[in-house]
Amino acid sequence: MRLPPILIPLGLISLSLAACRSDETVSAYGAANIEWRLIELDGQPFPSTANLRFPEPGRIAGSAPCNTYGAVMEAPYPWFDVQQVSVTRMACDALALERQFLQTLQDMSLSEVSGATLILSNTDGREMIFTAAE
Repeated sequence: MRLPPILIPLGLISLSLAACRSDETVSAYGAANIEWRLIELDGQPFPSTANLRFPEPGRIAGSAPCNTYGAVMEAPYPWFDVQQVSVTRMACDALALERQFLQTLQDMSLSEVSGATLILSNTDGREMIFTAAE
């Protein structure tokens, strides 16, 4: 079957527009390709290990104190809005810290990348400070 000549340019335009869609999230503003380790939560050192990555546009992933997680994050920079969080279900002694980490991550609404530091915050004064893993 042969396509009418007018449909071919329209198809190419559609493909071109889809290719032009760029990532406007924090990952495009310095956070991509880095493993971010949580060092401080609400002004206090975080007493366990948790990290955050931006593996592809519109996604976050990482490890909390006990489990790995993934989520959708499509808000344009500097906004930060985590949706559809999925978490593995392993038990450990740090489940309370894990719940605190994951809930706080979902409460964040702003992001800022400054060199090797990623700061997530919200309008209630809560803050998570991450540093680039070496």
